[in-house]
Amino acid sequence: MSYKAKFKVWRGEGGEGRLEDFTVEVNEGEVVLDIIHRLQATQAPDLAVRWNCKAGKCGSCSMEINGKPRLGCMTRMSTFAEDETITVTPMRTFPVIKDLVTDVSFNYQKAREVPSFTPPADVRPGEYRMKQVDVERSQEFRKCIECFMCNNVCHVIRDHEENKANFSGPRFLMRIAELDMHPYDVADRQEAAQSEHGLGYCNITKCCTEVCPEHIKITDNALIPMKERVVDRKYDPLVWLGNKIFRRAK
Repeated sequence: MSYKAKFKVWRGEGGEGRLEDFTVEVNEGEVVLDIIHRLQATQAPDLAVRWNCKAGKCGSCSMEINGKPRLGCMTRMSTFAEDETITVTPMRTFPVIKDLVTDVSFNYQKAREVPSFTPPADVRPGEYRMKQVDVERSQEFRKCIECFMCNNVCHVIRDHEENKANFSGPRFLMRIAELDMHPYDVADRQEAAQSEHGLGYCNITKCCTEVCPEHIKITDNALIPMKERVVDRKYDPLVWLGNKIFRRAK
């Protein structure tokens, strides 16, 4: 079964562009990325779109479909009414290179700013011993495919370009939380999260969790626990007293 669907697709480069109207064939079982490819093949050969695996595992085809960040390869056409106009635009938080392709280098810069796993100096590779519960705490975060839709939807940088310098976004705050949970990581992740990566900017609206294609509970399992540990360290009277005693003992 096939039908004709109406699409509005963003076309343009840099800061300038417009929505263009298309009427295109849709076949049973297809996803939005299939339709974009058909537009390239039949009507708009210069339409730019980033994609790779077409299996929901590379995160390349992130876009906004009817205003919501989604993976083009995982958004089935059957979820829309046949007479519905489908609007496809690039991720709004990042600069547009061309059409649906955005410059996501912001995310790679923030990734470089997070120090890698830092084990104790006296523990050699092969000597790590971890309990299963320690593995399970952070295993969820390793499902991330780096589609960057969580960073795209986060209003801290989506609506406030000036915050990008001081805020790493939920993707990399989740990475910091993961490392902070690791029993063999000795770097001060809590201080870095607050002072260098902007944890305090996050007001836990859970929009990042809502758009995650891997269904990672970013807010509940990473950001909120990290905030709690930062607050406990700074304001808990017992922790404060212990730090005072420890410093005097030194």
